[in-house]
Amino acid sequence: MRLSDFDYALPQDLIAQYPLQERDQARLLVVDRKTSQITHDIFRNIGKYVPDKSLFVINNSKVIPARLLGEKARTGGLVEVFLLKQVDECRFEAMLKPLKKIRVHERLEFPGGICAVLEDKEKRIVRFENQGVLKSLEKFGHIPLPPYIQRPDEDSDRTNYQTVYAKEPGSVASPTAGLHFTKPLISELKKAGHDFAEVTLHVNYGTFKPVEVEDIVSHPMHFEEYDISREIQARLSKAREKGQSVIAVGTTSCRTLEAFARTKKVKDLTSLFLYPGGNDADFRMTDILVTNFHLPKTTLLMLVSAFAGMNLVRKAYQTAIREKYRFYSYGDAMIII
Repeated sequence: MRLSDFDYALPQDLIAQYPLQERDQARLLVVDRKTSQITHDIFRNIGKYVPDKSLFVINNSKVIPARLLGEKARTGGLVEVFLLKQVDECRFEAMLKPLKKIRVHERLEFPGGICAVLEDKEKRIVRFENQGVLKSLEKFGHIPLPPYIQRPDEDSDRTNYQTVYAKEPGSVASPTAGLHFTKPLISELKKAGHDFAEVTLHVNYGTFKPVEVEDIVSHPMHFEEYDISREIQARLSKAREKGQSVIAVGTTSCRTLEAFARTKKVKDLTSLFLYPGGNDADFRMTDILVTNFHLPKTTLLMLVSAFAGMNLVRKAYQTAIREKYRFYSYGDAMIII
């Protein structure tokens, strides 16, 4: 597989900068793997395209307001700290701007009396003087919108960039396929006989990292932490035994399901890399995939291509661009049946 196989040109005006006012009114591109047919609908009607008594697997990870905007105590120069991973109660791995101009052990000050120092520049470790800084983020942190959303975050993003079922804090990016679900839509699907199962995979910043090697097999896949409760494990096993269709809502849910299918571990770090033609590219637990549109040259697009086939995914994306679908996190959706 060549990296160039997963590239495409997208007009900038198709990158959604804001979500729709009504989540479930997003457009839905329906892609049929058996017939290669592509049709159009809205997300509200997703129930029309799934088998009776399907099991929707959703990722309940919650985005934390992981960006802190402040200044250097010494000079007053502006700084940004984007928390990526908690090392211990007071220390975090982080991205810092401007990293070159921040000295080791230099004091950084943020709203709410939050103070930190850059402890290790090479490993980008920031140590906070305040304990329980994660609680302070809820008030003083900023939602880490993806770089292709070219505007500052707003108060509305604290709600809009979360799924309606988000409950487990830990992600720095939203599992965006789930953003289209509303509580009434979930209730309607349940009344129609479908079921929902919650798993947790905390999305880290590696999800945005483009593949940079032409031979994609050489790409060092990032790790993400997932968790499946014993109850959900039993429900998944029962679904497979009964032949119940399992619908992965988003690539994060899909990675969780497929990691579990391979390891049988209910809580682990996974670096599972699913790409077309890969030795481990068979999907063992995912029957249907609900997903948004993904950036070119990314592992997410490769996963979708492994699930549906490269030619069909290429056709789907060309169709979506031609029909002016809205792309990426706040954009429209696709269901691959």
